[in-house]
Amino acid sequence: MFGFDPVHIAIIVIGLVLSLAASGYVRLMFSRGQKIPLSSGMSGADIARAILRHNDVVDVTVREHQGFLSDHYSPTEKTLNLSTDVYNGTNAAAAGVAAHEVGHALQHAQGDLSMWGRTILVYPAHFGSMLGPILVIIGMVMGSAEQALKGVPGFAYYLAVGGVFLFGIALLCSLFIVVNEFNASKRARLALTAMAITRPGAEDAAVKGVLLAAGLTYVAAAITALMQLVYWAWRAGLIGGNRRD
Repeated sequence: MFGFDPVHIAIIVIGLVLSLAASGYVRLMFSRGQKIPLSSGMSGADIARAILRHNDVVDVTVREHQGFLSDHYSPTEKTLNLSTDVYNGTNAAAAGVAAHEVGHALQHAQGDLSMWGRTILVYPAHFGSMLGPILVIIGMVMGSAEQALKGVPGFAYYLAVGGVFLFGIALLCSLFIVVNEFNASKRARLALTAMAITRPGAEDAAVKGVLLAAGLTYVAAAITALMQLVYWAWRAGLIGGNRRD
């Protein structure tokens, strides 16, 4: 039970590879996008403020934030924090990232369901991803998971099931985040096009590439969470007829 588990090790390795690949792809597409100057000449900060004004959102502050690709929107503070490269950048990469973060601000202002679900689930998901595996292992140690498969469920079995359920919250949150991120990216491209901030062709293609790459990092995280959930459900005996443990 506590020895080398090649299945779990494989899941960890696959998750790490997916994460590194997605992160590397983001850096690659952002670097390419930085080489495409905007014909409008607007900086990321200018773009963010323009889109906010266009959508009558007046209570969000745009400010410069330190750190490479550390851009984020804070719904509690109502601040749109742009990294230096994005805040001052006058290229397609900066435009895409800035507009994407504004997309989150618009989601918040308009009560978007994916933003609501993400906000509600983020802390339970963190708690579940930490505690869930522990409860499954405790249930397995107490030996009732196997007994339950024979028709006599015990406390430890339900403890293990509870652990799987908690980890399921983490997966649900990951799925909400994926939807939320791609929705923000869609809003970003629509705004950039509608306001003629970016032009069709190289500018729009670069923005699309940056936004897609950023979204894939969350897809990678969701895939990893799904693999982890299936693994712990299998170890708890909920799927696959896992009686050997």
